[in-house]
Amino acid sequence: MSKHIISHSYQVAKKDRVQSNKHNSFLMWFTGLSGSGKSTIANLVEKALFEQGIKTYSLDGDNIRKGINKDLSFAPEDRTENIRRIAEVSNLMIDGGLVVLAAFVSPYKKDRENIRTIVKDVNFVEIYINTSLEECERRDVKGLYKKARAGEIKNMTGISAPYEAPDQPDIEIKTELESIDDSVKRIVDFITPKLQLNNG
Repeated sequence: MSKHIISHSYQVAKKDRVQSNKHNSFLMWFTGLSGSGKSTIANLVEKALFEQGIKTYSLDGDNIRKGINKDLSFAPEDRTENIRRIAEVSNLMIDGGLVVLAAFVSPYKKDRENIRTIVKDVNFVEIYINTSLEECERRDVKGLYKKARAGEIKNMTGISAPYEAPDQPDIEIKTELESIDDSVKRIVDFITPKLQLNNG
């Protein structure tokens, strides 16, 4: 089937979009346990970028699993497909000139490596929100850990399914040791050079 698919050549390209936006486009991927603070931090990073005039879009479990991925479960193979689709959507948004912020548990290293392959290494920033299971359970913002402990939720990362922490993330945020404000500033400072266009 793929041999019959021929890409159409459009007159407006990614380079034109980033020039128009006056900044580069790439993907910031927030990974960590449920309740670690991924979405909270990603939301505040996006707000800080938006206030600087950066064109952004956030992807998270709610806006993905209620729409494009509503047919997927939390079984390992469906988690892999969930992440693959998010990576492909992110890749289109990068081509559209946006800075994409994606906050997903994404527990498997192979899936996160696949994201890097899809969007290309230069467009991928891995941010590990490192919060202990004990702290995530204490917070239990959505009540998921309590349900998992009671056997009501299967394949719960950290309880009945594994989480494979990144070996060398671009940024590691230890939420139990630093404030949210400090974490956000550290992330924004890290990606600021990446936003700059090289017009030379």
